[in-house]
Amino acid sequence: MADTAGRRAATLLAQMTLDEKLAQIVGFWQDEEGDVVAPLQGEIRHGGGIAEATVNGLGHLTRAYGTSPYDADERAAWLWEFQRSLVKGTRLGIPALVHEECLTGLAAWKAATFPTPLAWGATFDPDAVEAMAAAVGESMHALGVHQGLAPVLDVIRDPRWGRVDECISEDPYVVGTVGCAFVRGLQSAGVHATLKHFVGYSASRAGRNFGPVSMGRRELADIMLPPFEMAVKDAGARSVMHAYVEIDGLPVAADGDLLTGLLRDRWGFDGVVVADYFGVAFLHLLHGIAADLGEAAALALLAGIDVELPTGDAYLEPLKAALASGAVDIALVDRSALRVLRQKEELGLLDETFEGPSPTGIDLDSPLHRALARRLAEESVVLLANDGTLPLAAGVGASPSIAAIGPNADRFAAMFGCYSFANHVLVHRPGVDLGLEVPTLAEALEAEFPGRVTVARGCDVDSADESGLAEAVAAAAAADIAILAMGDHAGLFGQGTVGEGCDRDNLELPGLQRRLIDEVLATGTPVILVLLTGRPYAVGWALERCAAVLQVFFPGEEGAGAIAGVLSGRVNPSGHLPVSMPRSAGAQPYSYLHPLLGGDSDVTNLSSVPTRPFGYGLSYTRFDYSGFAADEGVPTDGSITAAVTVANTGDRRGATVVQLYGRVHRAPVTRPIAQLLGYLRVELDPGESRRVEFSVPTTRLAFSDRDYRRVVHPGDLDLWVGNAATRVVEGGTTLSGPVHELREDSPRWTETTVS
Repeated sequence: MADTAGRRAATLLAQMTLDEKLAQIVGFWQDEEGDVVAPLQGEIRHGGGIAEATVNGLGHLTRAYGTSPYDADERAAWLWEFQRSLVKGTRLGIPALVHEECLTGLAAWKAATFPTPLAWGATFDPDAVEAMAAAVGESMHALGVHQGLAPVLDVIRDPRWGRVDECISEDPYVVGTVGCAFVRGLQSAGVHATLKHFVGYSASRAGRNFGPVSMGRRELADIMLPPFEMAVKDAGARSVMHAYVEIDGLPVAADGDLLTGLLRDRWGFDGVVVADYFGVAFLHLLHGIAADLGEAAALALLAGIDVELPTGDAYLEPLKAALASGAVDIALVDRSALRVLRQKEELGLLDETFEGPSPTGIDLDSPLHRALARRLAEESVVLLANDGTLPLAAGVGASPSIAAIGPNADRFAAMFGCYSFANHVLVHRPGVDLGLEVPTLAEALEAEFPGRVTVARGCDVDSADESGLAEAVAAAAAADIAILAMGDHAGLFGQGTVGEGCDRDNLELPGLQRRLIDEVLATGTPVILVLLTGRPYAVGWALERCAAVLQVFFPGEEGAGAIAGVLSGRVNPSGHLPVSMPRSAGAQPYSYLHPLLGGDSDVTNLSSVPTRPFGYGLSYTRFDYSGFAADEGVPTDGSITAAVTVANTGDRRGATVVQLYGRVHRAPVTRPIAQLLGYLRVELDPGESRRVEFSVPTTRLAFSDRDYRRVVHPGDLDLWVGNAATRVVEGGTTLSGPVHELREDSPRWTETTVS
């Protein structure tokens, strides 16, 4: 921060009473007694209404728009009046910072709902994600929202975990590049991004939410931390949220080595660390390392959590008592309150009077939002298998009859992830209109193939109700093509098949879905399987038996039209898997970034090879690679140049993702058999080719050695290019010179340059 900003915040802090300081490091959730949208929300009680909570000012206002289906104009008027009351009615006149969820767009009634982050990963298109985030940020800024609780930078380790749909990829570099794009886009609109969940959350044992994390320092440093490091150093993220989990017995919320030593002292982060909801209280209630909320507050504040969200359960009266007893140093309160005041000044809040009229008529689902939602949805559809049946316009004659079957065929909520407003809030409000135009897949198919579509549900997403099976099978038997829309329903805490607190102990399709697919296949009608899911499932059997299979990770409000366009051929599929398609639940956790003995070998009788590899994706055209070349030798502190020619040798325009991988032959610790070093989404006309050149800093290959130093080691390096983690064209180079040790301030994960 600039010196002037620091002096101004310090001057304000010096004027504050203890109660005013504490007020700045907590949130207030006016509607917290309503629908449960956070873990153990109903179990934590605190007293006081809005007047009592704001008498000394307020740090954060929690989800002013996002807790209930408020009309945006009416709620903005309420918010402006609330902020005026703080400016005029408190001694120092400091407004509150307003935060909202924005993982799939602003989580508010009638606001655009974009594809889930796993779909962002499938696009391999950071530019599209940045444009989406900027549009979302502009809506938030116009409504007086200052901070967004996104992106999620957890690296996927186990698809059984319920929050997989909130994540971007199993590859830390993809998570980092796409996540940085989101941060840049959101913050370009004047809204601070919050990195979630720092760190290790996605590696909980057996994919159980909140489960302990059994992970060594090396894996944490080399796999889980890089996306956060990129977002802090390269994208300038202004806020970080801690993870709920414990790592090797120490809850992250009480880990000062992570929250202060690494994040601030080594990475140079100078923003604000916020608690995940009720995370401070959980040190007492769930982790059991604090005797009471006062001790929980002391542990969290010392570790480096500046703001308790969503309310002040621990940082108000319990912390005040701990201060009075001498158990907590007031300097820790001053440290966090100063950071909050600096953030408010950075956002312009200290100069806001809210005297003017509140905003009205803001279009939260504008044509721009729609266009971006459609772009991301279309780019994210992954074609996993195709025997030539697709596209339908070319594969089955001019006028095929279509049976649209399955629990997700005629259900708009199948397009949305857990943190969409529809599945997060409106699911608790039956009868309240969605407020958005969101066609179901059946409706989009009818628009794409007028008069040729019949619809049969067949079964629910996850129940034992057999009553619809016969009708669905009959509809399939009478049709030329059966399109089976299967998969997930996103929800919270056991109310869905995927989502926060909705973990699974197997990776089979839920409910009766496998039975329905088998019975439809038995009719002999060609089956196109559309998987509308928030996680990858073990569907190797379907890849072999269905005419075509599409993997679609919750694609948002424009998703149905995107899918229908891919099926008809109006859209050429170009998505690639951001996560491996699992062989089975028993093969988990699995990552393509495994060492030699982390995959199949002669010393085990079980295979873990995924049914489709990371990076996989088919197209309706063909892309060939040739002319691979790389530097013959590169110093360990240099950059690797590699180039390849990609050509569209098919008969239609299409896009692919050119992927550069590497493998270090020898190192003092085991290394992955494949590591993504760079990627580029390339769109080409038929017969067109392009020379793609990658410039990869050797720091991309840095790892933690036996002494946990970050080093680049000399030796031979395999390099190859493909449209998946499998080799298509290959070469290599040699890293020469001494072991290159990175300094703490060295940018390890600087993005690869592509031309």
